[in-house]
Amino acid sequence: MTDEKAILVVEDEDAIRLTLRDYLIRKGYQVFVASDGVGAIKQLLDNSEIKVIVTDYRMDILGGDYWIKFLDHYCSDKEIFITSGFLRPEFPIPFKVFYKPYDYSDLEGALAEVLQK
Repeated sequence: MTDEKAILVVEDEDAIRLTLRDYLIRKGYQVFVASDGVGAIKQLLDNSEIKVIVTDYRMDILGGDYWIKFLDHYCSDKEIFITSGFLRPEFPIPFKVFYKPYDYSDLEGALAEVLQK
């Protein structure tokens, strides 16, 4: 497993976070996880090899618009994908959004594409 495939999954729903982690590990990715934005910041500080962030939009602790602003301002060196059952296409988000429920293979295809660059 190489650092080029290091991903951070940020999701407050345990079942989604853990099944997505397991799916991506089986696909050959190095996966770090966090259950909220604060945990994600800790992971980012501890693991500089993270290249991509896959994050839920709506979380109780540091989620929503402030989380998007943080990612846009402080994580411009990373590829970012947002997942959400709340957002609608008319909401302006500066990142690619996967609307829940989404297919893990669609997300993995997008990850593979950006990591090949």
